[in-house]
Amino acid sequence: MGRMSESVPVRCPACRREHVYAAPSYPCVCGAPVAPPLDRRGVATVVNHRVWDEDWIAVRCAACGRLDEWPYPELGCPCGTLLRIPVAGEEAPTEPPASPAAGAAKTGTDVRGRPAFQPVTIRTARDAVTAAALYLRWLGYRDIRRADQRPPSGIGLAARGILAQVDPTVRPASLRDVECLWLTAMTESTDCVYFSLAGYADDARARADALRVPLFVLDLTGTPQPMNELADQLDATGG
Repeated sequence: MGRMSESVPVRCPACRREHVYAAPSYPCVCGAPVAPPLDRRGVATVVNHRVWDEDWIAVRCAACGRLDEWPYPELGCPCGTLLRIPVAGEEAPTEPPASPAAGAAKTGTDVRGRPAFQPVTIRTARDAVTAAALYLRWLGYRDIRRADQRPPSGIGLAARGILAQVDPTVRPASLRDVECLWLTAMTESTDCVYFSLAGYADDARARADALRVPLFVLDLTGTPQPMNELADQLDATGG
């Protein structure tokens, strides 16, 4: 059985307000829920500056023993302070084994046994990046990290064999956005994929089809919706 989340008391160091926090659980590739083990004796810390490597934590699935990286537990206090919740027994991440179920359909469970994709609700730009990263992992991509080159807009993610751009802004992605992603991927000899919250301009969609760039729209539930045939194919077959 997978590790389930438990509630812990959290005091905001800025306003001293008391909270009760339960870490969200995420689905392991084996289907069991995984949640970071919270440290009841630890003290929440204030997040002042974002560092990509510190936004993720390695957590082992209690059901199958797989070690994967998941978003570090955080809590937003009504006073405006963002708190990082202490975690017990952090493990050093190791290269996880390749998923035998990569390439399954997104809904239900297919004959290869991969569970359905479990989205995270999008409330912030960070949530959009988390949703895209979890979806890439669900497709079968591993070693997901911040891309070396920063895109003109949004946030770049990279994994073995793929370069992704996540655009959490409220404007549709432009033709230039799509072309810049494709050019960067070409220089790195890798495939690419675009995730947008606000959709795409008509000329951007046409150019993406010509350049063979899969386009997804992230709805507010955190579920990527394919916007062209290439995205449909990636969603169906995985990475």
